Amino acid sequence: MLHRRILHPLVFNCFQTIRLKYKLTLSSITLCSVHLPVFFTTTSGPLLKQKDGLPVDCKWMSDFGPSFHISGDDVEVLRQPSEFYDRLKELASKAKERVTIASLYIGTGTREEKLVSSLRTALANADCEVQVLLDVTRGSRGIKNSRTLLLPLIQDFPGRMQVSLYHAPALRGWIKKLLPERWNEIISLTHLKIYLFDNTLVLSGANLSDNYFTMRQDRYVVFNNCEALADYFHSLVQTVSSFSLQLMPDDNLSLHPNWTVHPEKGDPRKFSEEAYQRLSKFLCSKSFNLVTITSSLLATNSGSDTVVYPLLQMYPLGVSQDEHVTEHLLVTVPSGSIIKLASGYFNLTEKYEEIILQSSPAEFDLLVASPKVNGFYGAKGISGAIPDAYTHIAKKFYERVCDEHQERRIRLHEYDQENWTFHVKGLWVYYPGETLPSVTLIGSPNFGYRSVYRDLEAQVAIITSNENLRKQLHEEQQNLYERTSLVDQQTFKKPDRQIPLWVKFVTKFIKTYF
Repeated sequence: MLHRRILHPLVFNCFQTIRLKYKLTLSSITLCSVHLPVFFTTTSGPLLKQKDGLPVDCKWMSDFGPSFHISGDDVEVLRQPSEFYDRLKELASKAKERVTIASLYIGTGTREEKLVSSLRTALANADCEVQVLLDVTRGSRGIKNSRTLLLPLIQDFPGRMQVSLYHAPALRGWIKKLLPERWNEIISLTHLKIYLFDNTLVLSGANLSDNYFTMRQDRYVVFNNCEALADYFHSLVQTVSSFSLQLMPDDNLSLHPNWTVHPEKGDPRKFSEEAYQRLSKFLCSKSFNLVTITSSLLATNSGSDTVVYPLLQMYPLGVSQDEHVTEHLLVTVPSGSIIKLASGYFNLTEKYEEIILQSSPAEFDLLVASPKVNGFYGAKGISGAIPDAYTHIAKKFYERVCDEHQERRIRLHEYDQENWTFHVKGLWVYYPGETLPSVTLIGSPNFGYRSVYRDLEAQVAIITSNENLRKQLHEEQQNLYERTSLVDQQTFKKPDRQIPLWVKFVTKFIKTYF
């Protein structure tokens, strides 16, 4: 039985309201956990499956939030940046009712201008509304930036074009004044990557700029005609936008009409607390809990073969769904499972590292960027040392793997493709005896300190028995891993892997900002 003492009071009260109103029992309702997890027992022995073929041991994810039962035939996995770009333009130009976008920023090149032009095409339809959420630091960088790119749409379509810029409450005072424009984002930002057009949702780790559309490898999953799931992410963007700054037609920023605490000038504690209240209300929404209950019941008769669990990580604002679910997933997979885990910026938290090395029964193939495909490779100034810092972190991790004699169970792979950069993140789970994955995590988190403790992140867990979707995910994984080389002790003896002493020293102190 679930006890009140292990739930945040807001969650418990939310549960009580829904349970009493709709006369539901403890066993029939799905709970959402905002910051404190519900505790579960781990699974052992052979993997059991339900009648729909979905793994039984993944049903615990519903205790952290809503689940959406869909057909795997409605999910499409894209592989190339150009496919991602073309699909975004196509979906935007055909949108009839809504376009909802959340990204770190939008670039200012020709391709980005064409993408914004497709938003103008959507707005030409009088019934269509466009909502864009960006980070204030990246969205405002330089004279020509995301704001100047989107401003004409705000001016031409008042009331139907909204641009919000999230400002982290921790970025203020002397810290903001001292940090250069290119470095102020290290404190905290919104890292959400959500691209929604009517009832079609595209989730990715990619931002909206030229290199992400051409030669910067990422992941891209399209959920076609999934209205309830699209509604969830639309509401999420609306919620974060409600405590973000609003871009006005004169290029000034103002508070949202329904928000009173300024993120920089107001009380940071009050800002975080009230933002947490907004997020809690969203996460405990009766409508999404009812979607979980209803879709679960309908799935029995509808042939649904895929469940999608949205996972949020907004630690500065008190939300830790993704962290708890990821940790639990890594620990409770059956012995003999294989987990393929990718991170464009490999810097595992201490907890994730301990779980992989000590607690998880799975084998791991970890995919990281080689120095030359790191997005900062060749950058000027201090930024140019960032690939060295990540190489140092990877080396320290590999040394620990070797020290604990785990080389056979935990393998490290480096992605390397000429003239490309690597921005992939997520994981694929292959259960014992299976040649295709049944579980994947896809979205914005990198499994590092930034993702867990500093930024606003969102991804989904996809649990599926759909053969076609599993094949797509497997081919996606293979396409990425075939461009890799296996890391061994000789890797870090190469001339380009010799790390300057000052980088080793500094990395120790700034690791949590990566």
